[in-house]
Amino acid sequence: MEHIHIETEFIRLDAAMKLSGLVDTGGQAKALIQGGEVLVNGEPCLMRGKKLREGDTFQYAGRGFAVTQGG
Repeated sequence: MEHIHIETEFIRLDAAMKLSGLVDTGGQAKALIQGGEVLVNGEPCLMRGKKLREGDTFQYAGRGFAVTQGG
């Protein structure tokens, strides 16, 4: 599992996918999320604006990421 680090309280799922390098654009993220291809905390998530906080995970195409926060 890879990690993405945030300095804020949360990050939206579509923004996290861009930050992680899984997609290049928000439109790509939207299509994958609405297609049910992205898992959040092990469950399919259809909400591109889903707020991810420290400890949450998301997965797509065999790659998984955990959200970490702070220094």
